[in-house]
Amino acid sequence: MTQNAADKANTQQMTVVVTGASGRTGSRVAQAAHAAGLTVRAASRAQGFDWEDPTTWARTLRDADAAYLMYPFDIGFPAAAEGIGALAREAVGLGVRRLVLLSARGEDQALPAEEALRSSGADWTIVRATWFSQNFSEGPLVEGMLHGELVFPAGEVREPFVDVRDIADVVTAVLTSGDRYAGRTLELTGPRLLSWREAVAEISAATGSTITYTPVPTRAYGEVLAGFGLPPEEVELLIEVFAGVTDGRNAHVTDDVREVLGREPRDFGDFVREAAAAGAWKV
Repeated sequence: MTQNAADKANTQQMTVVVTGASGRTGSRVAQAAHAAGLTVRAASRAQGFDWEDPTTWARTLRDADAAYLMYPFDIGFPAAAEGIGALAREAVGLGVRRLVLLSARGEDQALPAEEALRSSGADWTIVRATWFSQNFSEGPLVEGMLHGELVFPAGEVREPFVDVRDIADVVTAVLTSGDRYAGRTLELTGPRLLSWREAVAEISAATGSTITYTPVPTRAYGEVLAGFGLPPEEVELLIEVFAGVTDGRNAHVTDDVREVLGREPRDFGDFVREAAAAGAWKV
């Protein structure tokens, strides 16, 4: 049997736990992993898995080969490092050594959670990303856009928006590549930089509607976050996080998507055209 044939056979026998399987990234990871021939074990509250209840972890992890870890709240929250570390140690104890963690590019508050994974004894890979292209088509930002305005505290900083499908493809490739990416931290970006104003303008042009971008101070945006029902301590943390990751530190692209996948990352313009055709911004 050739090495490629052996890798394919091993992939077909591989069971991967996907946390957040009903969420923005987890659902795409589950789809990509299934398409690659992996057996996917969805881990969400609907399937009886709860990040906040460690008694639910073992029955989800047992007999699996690998896991994709996506913390359900911001990975910079103080509880994230404890939760990720504890789950990773339990996974390793159950024989699930291959773990891939979604982290936040440029977010200093995420570093303790990353270190918790590294020190767990797992064969780890960390995948970092910041703003997704799909932040514009799914989630809390969409409501304002449907009413013609996106209010956000990003100023005029430029961001290499990354398509969530590229994240899913990279995670799947990492899981099916043996130890090639073990011990690596990958930073995923789109192929070009756009300001939030420019991104909104592309959406406006594709939809034929007028959508404006209104930058606001980070502190003022805390009132918007509070309006989403977040408790005050979470609002304060997110204000701190947003102030950091919108200061220009992420305003450069990387080659990591191309290195792993052998192709260029999906362009924001392609995402916009597909999402517009699917009715993402129709009232």
